[in-house]
Amino acid sequence: MLIVASLALAVERGSLGVWERWAALREGAPPRCFAIAQPVRDDGTTDRRGGFASVVARAGATRGPSIYFHLSRARGAGARLTLAVGERRFALVGDATSARAPDAATNSAIVAALRAARLMTLTTADRAGRVIADSYTLAGAPTAIDAAQLGCAGG
Repeated sequence: MLIVASLALAVERGSLGVWERWAALREGAPPRCFAIAQPVRDDGTTDRRGGFASVVARAGATRGPSIYFHLSRARGAGARLTLAVGERRFALVGDATSARAPDAATNSAIVAALRAARLMTLTTADRAGRVIADSYTLAGAPTAIDAAQLGCAGG
């Protein structure tokens, strides 16, 4: 619930619903819809350093959802971005503060994997070489993604 409260403060955002630690939101005109979650700490509490994972709904029969991450800390130049979803591993691309799939096929594979997994973790390293590991529970993620897709299906 705190996700929606903090994210709803942004201009013209409306909640489409909350499922476990994932929320589906709709914003702007023309509307843009997405499922979003904050990372969790090892003790199960929400990591409030500013990181988030989102799955953006994209219109059109051939355009599937698109994954996007904002890192909890800036990564070092050249540090690899690796997403583990269950047993699967994916190489991501990005800049110092964000990460995304390199192509549509990887987006599709990630979304399919997160529908069947319980946890995903994005790992990289900061400028000092310390590990950054942003983990997300996936309970509620499939429903939030579906709600985001439906929330913007009509435009």
